Amino acid sequence: MTDPDLPLKTTPYFQNEVLRKRSFLKLIWIQMVLADPLRIEQQPDGRFRVWGRIPDDEPLYGGKILRVILEKDRETVHNAFPDRGVKL
Repeated sequence: MTDPDLPLKTTPYFQNEVLRKRSFLKLIWIQMVLADPLRIEQQPDGRFRVWGRIPDDEPLYGGKILRVILEKDRETVHNAFPDRGVKL
């Protein structure tokens, strides 16, 4: 499912839950992580974890690591959140 207002393919869960709970998320951050990931790994359920850095000039979140969860197609965003515990 894709919302025409979102520049990414997303799941209903992302649209209805993630964006509501994490209103600070910027879609440009997700696009930047997907364009230039620091690490990608497949989960046991077939989804993909993708890590990348939020730009340093972003207030509050600059320099932090964002984890984006993609569906098996590697392009549909299911979840995204700052990952405090990641060791890259």
